Amino acid sequence: MRKRPSRALVPALAASALFLAAGCSADPGQSSAAARTPDAGASATTTANSDQPLAVAAAPAATSTAVARPGTAGGKARKTSLKVKSYDSHTRRAVISAVAKGTSSPSPTGTPTPAGTATPGRTAVGDVIASAPAPGAPDGLLAKVTKVIGETADGTEVQTAPTTLDTLLGGDDAKGTVPVDPASFDVERLLPDVKVSWAKTGDIHSGPEGTKVPLGSLRVDVATKVATAEGAPASADASVSGFVQVKPEVDFSYGGGASTAATAATASTASTASGPGAAYLGVSGDWTSQWALKGRAGATAKPIRLPFAKLHADPVLQVGPIPVVVNLDLTCYFEISGDGRVTVDVEQDLKGDFKAGGTFGTAAGWTPVNESHMDSSPVRTSVTTAGSVKAALGAQATVGLYGAVGVTADLAPYLRGEAAGTVTATTPVGSGTKSDVAASGSWALYGGLDLSGTLQIQLAIFGTPVIQHAIPLGTLHREWKLADGKM
Repeated sequence: MRKRPSRALVPALAASALFLAAGCSADPGQSSAAARTPDAGASATTTANSDQPLAVAAAPAATSTAVARPGTAGGKARKTSLKVKSYDSHTRRAVISAVAKGTSSPSPTGTPTPAGTATPGRTAVGDVIASAPAPGAPDGLLAKVTKVIGETADGTEVQTAPTTLDTLLGGDDAKGTVPVDPASFDVERLLPDVKVSWAKTGDIHSGPEGTKVPLGSLRVDVATKVATAEGAPASADASVSGFVQVKPEVDFSYGGGASTAATAATASTASTASGPGAAYLGVSGDWTSQWALKGRAGATAKPIRLPFAKLHADPVLQVGPIPVVVNLDLTCYFEISGDGRVTVDVEQDLKGDFKAGGTFGTAAGWTPVNESHMDSSPVRTSVTTAGSVKAALGAQATVGLYGAVGVTADLAPYLRGEAAGTVTATTPVGSGTKSDVAASGSWALYGGLDLSGTLQIQLAIFGTPVIQHAIPLGTLHREWKLADGKM
């Protein structure tokens, strides 16, 4: 079980959701039928069996567990009254119960029938279960029942094994982008002077008084000293301060094209999953940062990374009847490199957006998606003496499903300053007059961003072929001149 940081911000909330987007084709930019939020009282059978794409939305506070029995007539995924009472990640054993209406005691669990309803009975071998976070399964649970062990006071104890999403989604299509509720993040502060703020609907705000945060955004402020790095060529002292503000979204899509033919061939008798024809998992959102570097950064050629906050959320997407648990981690950091000689006093505003993830198509397999659009402006610029320095204020994001990390993305907007010149001093021989000192040279200040990351083997959780090794997202690199001058 992952050890979680203490929850620093959070009033009770209905998981306001997540950040995953893309199309039901290999191109996440293609548009498709708009996702619709399902009526809580609508028939899960009607939703699952319609020809329309499954709706993708933030899951309600009381998220139902979905159960399917692939390979059987009427075995498509359906909402049930089942609850995962406990799970042991070491033995993969789970206790599953259902509470009958009007009672507080467990009743026999139900399994799907050809008629599309759940009838009382025991959980059976072959059932596939998808659950929101539960005791012992903080990342949610997606598992197949391989053995029914027996009844306990809390429900039916079963042995489970890992499975993939195609066993639940089959030939269906689903696409959606869901914002992550900023209040749902657990926050671990790694430096003393770190402040976290957010705002959500209902005029609810958390953070230092006077901090302005747009609706749905999360802001992390930091101020710290940068000590001279070990092995740096010169002693120096610098300070960094600023904030990162992000409005994260989870992008998710699944296209059941690869399983459609198999499903059609067996439509009269069973639901068959054979992997999707397309899939996408990623993180996107709006980005704003404002930060300053002042002093002489005594760094080295190798960048020094200073993480100052870690944030974690487990938003739940409701994909038709299925709760899909997304695990999102953000690590905010400063990174500094330089020769320890140049002295700077710079401040930068940066605004834009980003998208990073992986898209799957049957022809190309998994390929990266990597894009960002940023505009920056220098608020204050001053560079003196010869030398160079580079400082980034960035965030590393990881996104996965049911505890399996699928995508890692590192967005690092930066400032880079350099100065070159000479200093000469002339003193007349034998005179007591003051020396004439002349300096000549030039300086320049650049803004830029790097976006990099990897696609992980765990993306096979969609039911796609296993990635044999991590696939680099590639590095998106942009740089532009902010200011220059003469010394």
